[in-house]
Order: sequence, then structure tokens, then C-alpha cells
Amino acid sequence: MAGTIGRLQKVDLRELWPDEARDFTAWLAENLDILEESLGITLSLEERESKVGPFAADIVAADEQGGIVVIENQLEKTDHDHLGKLLTYLVNVGAKKAVWITPDPRPEHVKVMEWLNEVTPPDMAFYLIKVEAYRIGDSPPAPLFSIVARPSEEGKAAGRVREEMAERHKLRWEFWQGLLDKIRAQNISLHANLSPTTDNWLSTGAGKSGLYYTYKITKNWTAVEFNIDRGPGREEETERIFKELYDKREEIEEKFGGPLEWVRVEGQRLRTIRCKLEGGGLADQERWAEIQEAMIETMQRLHRAVHSYLRQF
Repeated sequence: MAGTIGRLQKVDLRELWPDEARDFTAWLAENLDILEESLGITLSLEERESKVGPFAADIVAADEQGGIVVIENQLEKTDHDHLGKLLTYLVNVGAKKAVWITPDPRPEHVKVMEWLNEVTPPDMAFYLIKVEAYRIGDSPPAPLFSIVARPSEEGKAAGRVREEMAERHKLRWEFWQGLLDKIRAQNISLHANLSPTTDNWLSTGAGKSGLYYTYKITKNWTAVEFNIDRGPGREEETERIFKELYDKREEIEEKFGGPLEWVRVEGQRLRTIRCKLEGGGLADQERWAEIQEAMIETMQRLHRAVHSYLRQF
């Protein structure tokens, strides 16, 4: 006959630890080995209620490499006050790891901890731990720590990607600002009324709906384009305009002074006449002035080559 199987019963944490600081923090300081099992980090107690100015960090510990770990306890739903304390203690004690323990993590605070793991350096780590307690029958209650947020290679990689994207956005804005400054200095009306953006393109209308001239930049090359997109439901009109210009391809390329790419991608509305410049791109910051001048000169030639044919549309 099978033995009796017990049932887990959840225990109110305040039944075990009525006072967060006096009871729970004191217990945890003497039982860090239980928390270690969930974290996967060896912990040794450095100080309890460690003074940080007028505040006190619940627990300051050390990991196996001797790095400082700050632990903030909260036996209630997470709030901004404890998040602020955690970060304050982390900075002021010189910690690289932070642990926030709570029975009720708010989704908003979970996202904050995940974000911190993504954007901080690889040697920093933020853990959000959910604490619960259970008993089986008349057994003594047992604590259960489960990880809600922790650092990961994927998270750190995502953070690096976002950081690189932010840097690219900054560089694009600076590049377009320089390009627009040169356009205005040369009294060129095309694109002159635009503001710099963080996009990899800068477009202005050609005086007809759905027709526009575009500067484009990537890491290693740039391009100037004439684009055609009359919008949803007008694909046949877009194709007709492109075809009529393509039929005059030789004349347009002669006026332009060289070959052009005539781009039609199956399944896409957009049609493009493009000149790709291989002289460098966003990564060649020391050559931006030269690249910008080449783009402006090429756009002027493309504009002269195409614009006279647009009246018929």
C-alpha cells in the first residue's frame, strides 16, 4: 500500500517573520546558504544593517571572488522606495551584485531589474527573488526562494545591441545635421527645410504625391534615390510611373552622367531609381565631409536627370 502523500500548504510569511528587519533579515543573515542554492552564488556575510549615510543596507555579503553583494529585503509588494534603496546601497558600498527579495514582485519592477541586467556592464548582476514559505501537514514551515529576474548572456547581448543602436542613432543625427548644413550653405532648396533625424534615410517630396528624393546611409556606403510609392490601392499607378521613366532610361542616365539602379522588388509597392556611392559610410567618421559633398553632388545630378520628366505625372 502506498504511503501517505502530504499536501503543500502555503504559510503567511508574517507568521514566520513578524518584523522584516528584526526577524527576516536576522534569519537570512544566518542562513545565506539557503539563498545560495537559488542564486548559484556562494555568499558569506560581511555585515547586517550596514550603514550607508542615514540609511542601512539590510545585508552586505561577499561572493566567491570577494565581490560585494548587497541584499535588500521586503516582505510586501515591491515599491519604488525599496528599488531606490537597492540602487543607493549598490553604488555606495561599491557592490557589483544586487539581490532584492520580496513575496510579491510587481511586473513593472521585474522589467526594471531585467533592464538593469541588459544595460549594465557584464560584471554587474541584478537578482529579483520571490520568497514564499510552505509546510507539509504538521511539519515546520520551509522557505522557498525562486528567481524572477537574473542576468543572462542573452540579456547582456541584447543590452549591447541596444547600446550600439543608440550610438548609431546619435551618429546618424550628427551626419544628417552636417549634410543639411552643407545643403543650406550651398543655397540648394532640395531637402533644405528638413531637420536631422536618427533614421538611416532623409527624404523630401518631389512636388507630386508619392514621389520623393531620398538620401540613404549605412555603415559602409551611401546612396541617393528617387522613390515612387503612390500608396495602398494605387500599385498599378506606381508601376506605370516607374515603367514610363524606365522607358526613358537611356536619356535619364545620359543626363545623370552614369548608370543607375532601377529597383523593383516583387511583393513591394516601392519602386526606386538609385545611385549607390561606395566611398564610405557612417563608420568613416573622419571622411564625413567628403562623403556628404559627394552625396549632395550626386543628388543634384539625379534631380536634374529625373525632374523634367515628372510634369507628365
